[in-house]
Order: sequence, then structure tokens, then C-alpha cells
Amino acid sequence: MNNNSRSKLQKAAAPRRSFLKTSAGVAGGLLLPASYSSRVFAQDKEYPPIGNYPDGVKGDKVVAGLTLDLTGPYSAEGAGQQRGFELAAEMINNGDERIKLVSPLTKQGILGKELVLAIGDAETKPNSAVQAATRFLRQDKAMMIAGSVSSSVAIALQNTCERAKTLYFSVISGSSDTTGKDCRRYGFRLCHHAYTAAKAIAPVMAEDYGKDLKAIYLVPDYNYGHSIHDHMREFTEAQGWTTIDNPQIHPLGATDYSSYMLNIANSGADIMINLDYGADAVNSAKQAYEFGVLKNMKMCVPYLPAYMLEEVGPEIMEGVYGTMVFWWTHAEKYEMAKNFVEAYEEKFGAKPRDPEHNAFMTMLLWADAIERAGTFHPPSVVEALEDSINHKRPYTVGGEVYFRAEDHDGAANFTIVRGKKPSEMKNEDDLVDVVAIADGVETLPPPDYAGCKMNPAA
Repeated sequence: MNNNSRSKLQKAAAPRRSFLKTSAGVAGGLLLPASYSSRVFAQDKEYPPIGNYPDGVKGDKVVAGLTLDLTGPYSAEGAGQQRGFELAAEMINNGDERIKLVSPLTKQGILGKELVLAIGDAETKPNSAVQAATRFLRQDKAMMIAGSVSSSVAIALQNTCERAKTLYFSVISGSSDTTGKDCRRYGFRLCHHAYTAAKAIAPVMAEDYGKDLKAIYLVPDYNYGHSIHDHMREFTEAQGWTTIDNPQIHPLGATDYSSYMLNIANSGADIMINLDYGADAVNSAKQAYEFGVLKNMKMCVPYLPAYMLEEVGPEIMEGVYGTMVFWWTHAEKYEMAKNFVEAYEEKFGAKPRDPEHNAFMTMLLWADAIERAGTFHPPSVVEALEDSINHKRPYTVGGEVYFRAEDHDGAANFTIVRGKKPSEMKNEDDLVDVVAIADGVETLPPPDYAGCKMNPAA
């Protein structure tokens, strides 16, 4: 792998505003002690070749290919994922004791091999993501691919990796289809999604606002947007809410929301349920405020992008409900969260957000599965992940996490938050109140709810 395709893990602090900027940098290997290569562990037995195995692990390094949205409407989330992956790789390679709460068998590297990150810009486009992943699979012999924000990207990558017999982890993907009709044996999703977010947040809002509200939806026109629209309708109507059957559907990456806001303002709704994510959520919320929509109705962002809070500002986000996997104040209650927040602040000089956390945990859970399997052999690692219910790991928001074997949905707790009043903020990072921790198991749908049918791993 050349120097242009590896991650430069620098110890410099990242400015706060870098959360909202993008980086097209593609990186170099992680620095390790000179004696590192002598610590490569022998595997227990021989396995038949499959995918990039054994070619991808013949030396003293193993490559993880990261398809990150470094440009496009989800670029802030992509940059955050890069920081989370880099931190995880650095701690794995250094044998940092703090990761043993998730991967207790890890010593230094993964099975003694140096973990190297290859990073490509997915541009929030399925074709670009697949091109990057294909390059990592063919040229770098990557043993896993990870990274997504758009569910369309996640599903395209999952199909690519299924054909290549290589593990794929979607870091953020809200569509039901990812672990539903488009589930794949080599694909795993840790984060909560459209169904679980809607099931968790609907009763919380009904308790606060009452059960006689009229809701109208702002919907991005792609897989995730339609998925969460269906589930939010289902679960809010079960609480007694009425849906105004005129969803405002717009293209991904829209910049002018004036016509949609005019329709919403004239709809007679009590609440606008904003299903946008990333830069789309930022732009639509700002324009809802500018057009006066929020003077007369509430707003909910059920799948809340963490960077939206600071970019939109607390004056607009006050009282807005949403869900996120992680919020940095979990460090006050949970040991793994404390370790993660401390390590992140040491490296980047800032508080981590949702995308950083998801990427960090994804990499550690992959490493843990390999260590438990005792091999990089892909079907064996898939089997270890499918058996993870018997090897639960502490999760940063409390409770334990595992991948459900039937569809590879992540059974992991997540967070319901509400935007704080500006006068109640203790500092610039104190942007939300944590209202509740949603139970990651209880909110999961039935395994067959969205048509998941998997092929064998080998």
C-alpha cells in the first residue's frame, strides 16, 4: 500500500469547528515499536482460501478499508467516523488497556498484526463508495470494509462485500432494508435505525406533548427517508397522533426548502417531523426557523445528527427531541464511555460525538470477534459475530451489545435526547438533556419484519 492510501494518525488536537469541515486526506500506517512484527501470533489451524484470506494476512499487517463521506451532505459525519476509526486503530495497535472492556483478548494489534487503515471518499454516493471499496479489496487485500451514513451507500457496499466474501460494517444506516430485505451474511449494523428510533421516541413525545397532535413530515427522497417516514407514522399513530397525508418529499442534498416550508406552514400541523440528516437537517431546520414555521409548531428530528446541534444553534434546537446512539455525558456513568471520551480528548482535544463513537465501537467489536475466533478466516469471524450474544460486551451507553444472528441487527442501547434551553447550558458542549436510554433489545423489530434472507457464509 502506498503512502497516499493510508491513514496519518497525528497527535494534534482538532479544533471544534473541524467537526463541520471535511478532509480529503488519505493516510499512512500506524507507528509501532520496532519489535512489533515479532509478536505476530500463529493461528490454530489451516482454513481454505476465501475472499482475501489468506493473502490479506500473510504479512505482519492487516488492512481495513474505510469508505467515508468526506465530501457531500454527510461530510461532517464522515470526518467524525474517520477520527473514531483512527483512535480505535491507534489504541488496538498500542495495546491500550482501556479497550479490553470490549475486546479482552486483544494484546497488541489484532492477532498480533498491525492494523492499517486505507481511507477513500465515498462522497455520499453509492458508486463512489463501491469504487473505493473495490480498490481496497483488490489492491490492498482489505479484510474488512466499513463506513456509511447514507443507507443507499450502506446497502451498495454490503452487496459488494457479500460477493467478495469480506466483512462489511455500516457505521450509520437508518433504513430498515439494511438488515431487512437487503441483509447479507457478511454485513453487520451496530447502530439503531428507523424502526428502533421511531418505536423508542414516539411514546416519549406523546407523554410530553399529549396524544392528540397532528404531524407533517419532511422526507429526504431515498431509502432511509421513506423507511423512517413509514415507521414514525406507525408508532406515532399508535399513540393517537394524526398524520397529515401530505409528506414534503425532497431530493438528498437540497438547498432551497422554501416551497416545502410554505406547505408545512399552511398544513395546520402541530409538529413538523424532520427526517433529514447531516447537512440536509441543518439547512432544513434553519429555513424552518427563518420562514417562521417553528413559531407555530414544534419540531422533532427522530434520527438526530449530533453536529446539527451546534451548527443550527440552541435557540432553534431548544426542546427538539431526537435519538442518538451516544452522548459524551455518558462518561459520567459508564466506564467504557469514560475511557472512550478520555482517549478521544487526549488525541483530538474535543468531545466525541455519535459518528466517532459508532466507528470506534465497530472497529473494537470486529477486533474482538477475530480474537475470539482465533483467525481472520471470514466465515469464522462471521460465526463469532453471530455468536456474540454469548459473548456480550459492555456498551458505552450502558447495557451490553451483540449482533442478532438472524439478521445481523445490533442489539445495543441508544439515547433519547432533547435540546437544552440556552440559559441552562453549562458550556458550549452542553447541548442536550438525556431524556432516556432506549433498550436496544426491546426496541428491535421481529427478525423477519423486513424480509431478511441470508446466504451461507462460505
